Amino acid sequence: MTDSEGPARSRILPALLTALGVMLLAVGLLSYTAPVSADPPAATPSPSAAIATDEPLITLPPLASVAPSASPSADPDRVSTRVRIAALGVDLPVIPPAGDASYPLCNVAMWIDALGQPGQGKATYLYAHARQGMFLPLLNQSKIQNGKKMIGMVVEVWTSDDQRFLYEISEVRRHQTDLDDAAKADHEQLWLQTSEGPAGTVGKLQVVAEYLSQEASDHASAHPKPHPVACA
Repeated sequence: MTDSEGPARSRILPALLTALGVMLLAVGLLSYTAPVSADPPAATPSPSAAIATDEPLITLPPLASVAPSASPSADPDRVSTRVRIAALGVDLPVIPPAGDASYPLCNVAMWIDALGQPGQGKATYLYAHARQGMFLPLLNQSKIQNGKKMIGMVVEVWTSDDQRFLYEISEVRRHQTDLDDAAKADHEQLWLQTSEGPAGTVGKLQVVAEYLSQEASDHASAHPKPHPVACA
């Protein structure tokens, strides 16, 4: 590789990821809509009514009780299979990106291929719709003091090789329009994304979490049965 090729290559990945972020945001990735229902259509609720919730938060033990491992293990074949935020009642299977689908699927979370997977020492980026049973609790909480109560919550991510990774939420970013900072991550992180408004709303919510620990998990816990559906 020539001296001129190094800097050029170093600029390609951030540029591609920025372009990817803009493209996904432009087509309304993770657009907020009402939950899918098999019942006959009723009057469409307003966005403010749809996101309201009176469910109390589930508290967790102090993070000091979680003993972090020195560093995560790297496995090139590992992929995310499940994500849970117990404090918010979020628990979703994670599947590969929807391929040729132009709109993310419902009832699951997905990852961005261009970034990492748990244990690879960079950002793992998971996204899901802001709907009931998905990432709606993140959107709800982000609107209260800019998501202050989410700081310190534990996020669990299971992987295909029966591992469980723990992360601690450190930052809540509202109205974001690119993936630049996730692409530049130089250490183990987890990023969660969901939408902030109706279809076509450009800004997205990003929740950043820092690595705590890794441990073995039983196979059943790491492999929930996904039931993805096309969102209406």
